[in-house]
Amino acid sequence: MTAIEFFGWVGQLPPILQAVVVVIAFAMIVAIILFLIDVAPRTGKWYTVARLAMCLIIPLAVMWFFRSYYWAIGVAVVVGAIFFLLDYRSRQGKGYLIQLVAFMAPAFLLLTIGLVLPSIQTMVASFMNSAGTDFIGLDNYAWIFGQPDGVRVVVNTIVWVLVVPTVSTIVGLAYAVFIDRTRGEKIYKILVFMPMAISFVGASIIWRFVYEYRDKQYDQIGLLNQLIVWFGGEPQQFLLNPPWNTMFLIVVLIWVQTGFAMVILSASIKGVPMELLEAAELDGANAWQRFKSVTVPAIRPALIVVLTTISIASLKVFDIVRTMTAGNYETSVLANEMYTQFSKFEAGRSAALAVILFILVLPIVIYNARQIQKQREIR
Repeated sequence: MTAIEFFGWVGQLPPILQAVVVVIAFAMIVAIILFLIDVAPRTGKWYTVARLAMCLIIPLAVMWFFRSYYWAIGVAVVVGAIFFLLDYRSRQGKGYLIQLVAFMAPAFLLLTIGLVLPSIQTMVASFMNSAGTDFIGLDNYAWIFGQPDGVRVVVNTIVWVLVVPTVSTIVGLAYAVFIDRTRGEKIYKILVFMPMAISFVGASIIWRFVYEYRDKQYDQIGLLNQLIVWFGGEPQQFLLNPPWNTMFLIVVLIWVQTGFAMVILSASIKGVPMELLEAAELDGANAWQRFKSVTVPAIRPALIVVLTTISIASLKVFDIVRTMTAGNYETSVLANEMYTQFSKFEAGRSAALAVILFILVLPIVIYNARQIQKQREIR
């Protein structure tokens, strides 16, 4: 029975039996993990025999399941090498090697399959044509930067990553300072943080109603236009007029991310030692000087985390643009344009946009990693 036949057989079983088969398979996997972590590293004759048995049982199981001698031979070599090293180390101690492999291998495998290999494939695809059959060099990148729409997409993305983290962090910090230790602190923080509980699509739909436009001869259903009409103005098409429509989209992400910034910074501010603030006050520093010279340096690690996290979210923004304008009216960003080109079966251009997005994200990730390393060195 091959793997395909096995899964086909399981799919034909009644739902109750399918659940039983899944539970049995899960129990077998747990048993193998327990064996590798607890039993295999032990010393003694019977444990050595158990390891030798596993060297035979595992390849035979692979050959039966996949019906392939090549797979069985490859697995036998790998398993034999692992258990040889394990048996060698078990004579000296606790078998640290197998524990390290057992815990690190799943994460390494997932990272390799889910991140490293797709990244390499995307980079290769960015130099290929739309069908992925011919190498065309930098033509996809030339197409992006050789037309106004492509340049505008990159510029819009940079505007998002400059405006959203800055405004969200400043507003979140202001909320954290002024709401902290007030009478209704919990209620205020819940109200500010509540947008974080809403998905980007849900937030976009809410703000579409806020920006909704109707001709002045009709009743307005958009909140902003209704306020404008009440004050005697003309209703505006907020999402149709560039470049301001991009700024109106940016407001949505600021509204969502401000709560995140407030919670992180508020917790960090509460951790500032009161002795430092009291010492500054005794030295004659006013409230602003204490905030600038004591509080801000003390919460600098939290500020870096907030800024980098929101910056990455701004670079990857897709839902808001897709839901509110679909990238029309000069509002498209890299993530949205990547999806648009892929839906048009332009895989090469889509991959090139993904690589550009990766290049823009990379400095932020590296900076964040370096800051974390510095904090560890200080500790």
